[in-house]
Amino acid sequence: MSELYTITYQAENAYDYPVVESSWQFLIIPEENASQSKPRIRFTSSEGSPWELSENGFGFPVIRIRNRHSLESIRFEAEFSLTKQVVNPFDFDPELLEPYEPQRLGQLPFRMRFDNFLKSTPLTCLAAGAPVFSFDPGTGILENLQALNAWVFNDLKYTAGITHVDTTLEELLVLRKGVCQDFAHLFIGIARAHGIPARYVSGYLHQGMGFFGDAQMHAWVEAFLPEVGWLGFDPTNNIMAATNHIKVAHGRDYNDCAPLKGVVYGPGGNRSRHQVQVASQQ
Repeated sequence: MSELYTITYQAENAYDYPVVESSWQFLIIPEENASQSKPRIRFTSSEGSPWELSENGFGFPVIRIRNRHSLESIRFEAEFSLTKQVVNPFDFDPELLEPYEPQRLGQLPFRMRFDNFLKSTPLTCLAAGAPVFSFDPGTGILENLQALNAWVFNDLKYTAGITHVDTTLEELLVLRKGVCQDFAHLFIGIARAHGIPARYVSGYLHQGMGFFGDAQMHAWVEAFLPEVGWLGFDPTNNIMAATNHIKVAHGRDYNDCAPLKGVVYGPGGNRSRHQVQVASQQ
C-alpha cells in the first residue's frame, strides 16, 4: 500500500525599502529514496523570476532563484506530489540489535566513519554538567534511544514563539519550551554525547493524525544503530518516524537544513511568512 501526498509550500518576503538585487535558495523538495518516489515539482514567484535546480553540500536538491530588479515584496509557491510506501520503522531483524556499549562506539574507525554526526555544533552542544538524560549501559541502544525520545517529549513543552533558529541547548534547558527544531537539537546533543551518531532531518509531517507541529516544515532525528542502520525518531511527538514523515534533507543541525536562505542588496529589515499544507490519499 502507498500514500499519494500533495505538499504546498508558500513563502512571502517583505522589505522595509526597495531591494536592488536578491537571490534565494529553497531546501524544500522531498527526497527521492526507497520509500518516496521522485516528486513532481511546480514552483512560481510573484515576480516571474527564473529558477534552477542545484545541490547543497550534502547532495540534496535545492531551488535557486535570482531577481535582478527592484522590489519591495515577493511571494513564492511550490507544489510537490509524490507517492510514499507504508513505512514500518521496526522492519529489521531484532537479533541485530546490540547492547549499549560506550567503549565499542568510541573506537576510532567508528568515530571517523560518522565524524560529521558525532561532533557537537553550536546548536547541539551540551554544557558540562547539564541536567539531561543518561543512557543505561545495561540496556540496548534502541531502548535507550526510545527512552530518550520519550524524555525529550516529556521534558519540553511544545510552544511556538518562545525560541528562534539560533537558540542554544543551554538556553533551551532553562526555558523548557520550544518547537520541533529544539526537540531535535536536544535529542541530537544527548545522543552524540553518548557516542551515537545523530543527524537533523527536515521535512513535512502529515498532521491529520493530530501530531504536534505547526504550519511550517517539521524536524526530527535519524540515529545510527550498528548492524541496523539509520532510524528516525520524532521527539516532538514521541514516535518513530514512519509513513507520515516525508523527508527533505538531513544535516548536522538546523543550519544545514534551513528551508530558505537568501541574500539581498538594500537597506532596512525584512519580514517573512511561511505556510505548509500536506494532503494525502491512499
